[in-house]
Amino acid sequence: MLAYVATKEQFLEDAPQIEDRVREQVKSNLGINVGSSEYTSWQNSLGNAMAHVLREESIPDDAGVAIEYRLHGRRQRIDVLVSGYNEQNVRSLAVIELKQWGVVHASQLADHVRSFMGHGEHDLLHPSYQAWSYAQLLNNFYKIVTLEPFSVQPCAYVHNCTDDSVLRDPGVRELTALAPVFIKNENKELSDYLGGLIATGDSADGLRILDSSEIGPSKQLVEALTSMLDGNQEFVLIDEQKTAYESIMEFVATVPHGERRSLIVQGGPGTGKSVIAINALVALLEKGHNARYVTKNAAPRSVYRAKLQKGSRKGEASTLFMSSDSFHQVDKDSYDVLLVDEAHRLVKKSGLYGNLGENQIAEIIQASRISVFFVDESQRVTWRDIGTLDEIASQAQAEGSPLEMQELSAQFRCAGSDEYLKWVDSVLRLDHHTDIDMTATDYEIKIVDSPSELRDLIIARNAESNTSRLLAGYCWDWVSKKDPKAKDIVFEGTDFAMQWNLTKDGSAWMIAPESLNEVGCIHTCQGLEGDYMGVIIGDDLISRKEVVSTHPEARAKTDQSLKGWKTAAKKDPEQTLARTDLLIRNTYRTLLTRGMKGTFIYCTDQETREYMNEHLESSGYSFKGG
Repeated sequence: MLAYVATKEQFLEDAPQIEDRVREQVKSNLGINVGSSEYTSWQNSLGNAMAHVLREESIPDDAGVAIEYRLHGRRQRIDVLVSGYNEQNVRSLAVIELKQWGVVHASQLADHVRSFMGHGEHDLLHPSYQAWSYAQLLNNFYKIVTLEPFSVQPCAYVHNCTDDSVLRDPGVRELTALAPVFIKNENKELSDYLGGLIATGDSADGLRILDSSEIGPSKQLVEALTSMLDGNQEFVLIDEQKTAYESIMEFVATVPHGERRSLIVQGGPGTGKSVIAINALVALLEKGHNARYVTKNAAPRSVYRAKLQKGSRKGEASTLFMSSDSFHQVDKDSYDVLLVDEAHRLVKKSGLYGNLGENQIAEIIQASRISVFFVDESQRVTWRDIGTLDEIASQAQAEGSPLEMQELSAQFRCAGSDEYLKWVDSVLRLDHHTDIDMTATDYEIKIVDSPSELRDLIIARNAESNTSRLLAGYCWDWVSKKDPKAKDIVFEGTDFAMQWNLTKDGSAWMIAPESLNEVGCIHTCQGLEGDYMGVIIGDDLISRKEVVSTHPEARAKTDQSLKGWKTAAKKDPEQTLARTDLLIRNTYRTLLTRGMKGTFIYCTDQETREYMNEHLESSGYSFKGG
């Protein structure tokens, strides 16, 4: 999404006040209020450094210049884009990553350097990698880049740095060949580089065409899995994802045998936790390490195994993806690395009856030299879940496994709409946001008036790729378990009558062709994603006059996720109801964030439907779908 866009000539006229112009445009076009540090960085990086570069005659006066270009459906912003035509008369884009670092030190992490940010020195992405990864997003997801076509070339400008020894170290030669890096006093070299990419200007037409491009669908991990295990790169890790991945690889390479390390990778829905885990699994296996992917939830394991059973990796299907129930009888240090996805779902006791072992977190740490826990505390949804940051830290300390933490902030599900996630948290009263603005979101959201309308919307969307499904809170008994002909979820006065998905396809429900005719629950969708999700919110969550309350008694008798709450309520009703309240809200937050492209919602309670509709309208959102 364009913020500031102009020709080179106009940019140079604006340069003395560029920080003010950019702040105005970022606020009006992107809806973002920036802090003082970013404002000051524009003074230095744009008004000074880039102005010197662009004053050179090698760059046409009518070349296009975009500043703070926000990638569609993503939080990331490209510092500077320059557009025009190259010598072959092909549209050309230069992607420029700007850094103010004065001193750059070597990092132990691949494709990283160390420099000062905030109050200390940190491992930071090499600016050439950052520029290259953003260029790859343009190449992979902007359809016009291929159709027009555009030539997209990245580079980086560290304009306060005088020592290039780290930035151009021989170890990153391949990276800097893809995205050259320039330092202080090399403004003429950068100008010549840009002039070689932009032979003639386009009056910023290329930037506007790029911004209006249709966006291709994001890859789904399930579909890319077999190709990844065959050694193909299906995902470009960006920003914190890359840092988390390289931290895992560095731990494995440097921690001596006989010692242990633990790492927590914390991030909300769609931040790429599973993508990092699978990328790390593939790389570790290629290097000969004894690594496994672990989850408590059976759904992702079943889906991944089902995909592998169809491909050339069939023999690995049953061994690479393990249940967290597997480690109470495993010898210490049996594995090099255990990558524990959905670690918030870990429990104390293992086994079907919850009577084996002592603590899954401790057992995993004992079983592996390196233990990586991917965590989102807001997705703890059952009474037994213990995977909190505090509990993992406590068990790591007890097992003598020093712990580090990485945090992911940018999310790539829900069309990358942070505003939608804010809206979800707000309507569920998990967080209070007063500044939600969804006027520009590409994500499809609709509150429907009947379950039949919800079903029909999902059937229509599913025709595109068979990756859209119905989900519901567990407020209907599983009667079809004993009577296969019975319908579980029935709405009187409508033609909606469907079964839970828990029998035929089980945990592989999300990819089974016929499962469109069934309704999924939290137990079979957590850890997975699809294009569009239709979510039925039952009577366990109700709004009255802006007060959202939860009602565990409305849950089905066959639901095991809150098992034990009634007994606990007799001893400590206040704490128990607070705990069930959070689990119910977390459940709906998880259901409402499974969709890559859109979420449609039906609430069984009419006043709750009205409440959600009012909050959707007040955010400025208007439904653009058919």
